[in-house]
Amino acid sequence: MDLTGVLVETGGRTDPDIARDILLRGGVDPRSIDDGFDAFREATVRQYARRVPADLSAHVAPGALAALENLDGDAAMRLSLVTGNLEPVARLKLARAGIGRRFVHGQGGFGSDSEDRADLPAIARERAGRVWNDGAPWPRERTVVVGDTPRDIACARADGVAVVAVATGPFDAPDLQDADAVLEDLHELRSALGAL
Repeated sequence: MDLTGVLVETGGRTDPDIARDILLRGGVDPRSIDDGFDAFREATVRQYARRVPADLSAHVAPGALAALENLDGDAAMRLSLVTGNLEPVARLKLARAGIGRRFVHGQGGFGSDSEDRADLPAIARERAGRVWNDGAPWPRERTVVVGDTPRDIACARADGVAVVAVATGPFDAPDLQDADAVLEDLHELRSALGAL
């Protein structure tokens, strides 16, 4: 299979969705992709752990550390990951960036939970509810997705929750206008959450 020159958009997609797209473009049978998902996951996690730099702190979005400290210190807030990365990849990435301890294990929604990014907020709410809401899913009206791509906005809308978009990634503010609030960086996050 020759994948030379195969380009796919990755922003806001899950790791399995991206891999499936690349493999389909390379002529791999869809059933073979499904049958090989466990092997794909294991190989991805193994290779990421081998290749990821020891320190990713220079890649943390502006204002992220202060925002996480501010929110993590608020008893009314619960932080949870909603990311297209496979969970072991996401956890290692955040640990190497120095912010992993802010996100409780057993919480969140990941690309390893569903290939469809739109499923992830509901998965995260379900897990949060087990711990913090007597087993009922965490309420939609108390949930806000924070992201930097139009797909982050779409996944929030699919679950009927609010969304704050931050123009620190590959998309500019005009590309993110469908969010409830659009920020230039995360320094403004606390006030945006208060307004929602």
